[in-house]
Amino acid sequence: MSLFSAQLRREWLLLIQHSEEVLNPLLFLFLAISLFALATGGGPDVLRDYAPAIIWVLVLLANLMSLEGLFRRDYEDGTLELLVLKAEPAFLALLAKVLVHWTFSGLAMTLLAPLAALILYLPVSALPMLILGLVVGTPALSLIGAVGAALTVGLKRGGALLALLVLPLYVPVLIFGAGAVLEQMAGIETLAQIYWLGVITMASLTLAPFAVLAALRVSLEQ
Repeated sequence: MSLFSAQLRREWLLLIQHSEEVLNPLLFLFLAISLFALATGGGPDVLRDYAPAIIWVLVLLANLMSLEGLFRRDYEDGTLELLVLKAEPAFLALLAKVLVHWTFSGLAMTLLAPLAALILYLPVSALPMLILGLVVGTPALSLIGAVGAALTVGLKRGGALLALLVLPLYVPVLIFGAGAVLEQMAGIETLAQIYWLGVITMASLTLAPFAVLAALRVSLEQ
C-alpha cells in the first residue's frame, strides 16, 4: 500500500503541474455540448430527448482525449520502464495512475453533468440517474482505456489506433449509461442498467490492471 500511496501522490502532483491535460478534455466537453445546443436551435423539446445520448457520447470522447497522455510522459523519460520492471507489485502502481486519471476525467465530468443537463434541457428528475450512471460507469472507461493506452504508448501516432481499440469496448457502457437515463425519463425501472454498469466496472477493475501491465511489457519490448 505504500507503493500505491506514493504513486498516487506522484500522479496528483504531475497532473497539477500539467493542468492543461486536465482542462482540455473538460473544455472540449463544455464546448461540444454548447455547440449541440446551438446547432439544434436551442429548442428544449428537441434537446431533451437526445440529451442523455449527447452527454454520454461526449463524455466518452473527452475521456478518449485524455488517454493518450496517460503513460506517454513516463514512457519518454524512462520512468515507466522502471515502474514495470522494479515495482512490486507493479499493478498497484498502475492502478494508482488509473485512479488519478479517473478523478480528473470521469469524476470531473460527473461534476459538470448538472451544467450539461441545464444546457440541454434535461429534466431535473432525470439528473440523479445521469449522475449515478456516470459515477458507476466512468471508472470502466478509464480502466478499459488504460489497456489501449498501454498498447499504443510506444507508437508516435497512436491516437487513431487507440480510438479504434477502445471505442468498440466503450459501446456497452454507452448503451447502459444513456439507456438508464432515457428509461428514467420514460418512467421505466432503470436499476438493471445501473447494475450492468456496475458489473462492467467491477470486471474492469479486476482484469484491467493485469492487462495494462502485460500490454506495457509488450510495448516496452518493441
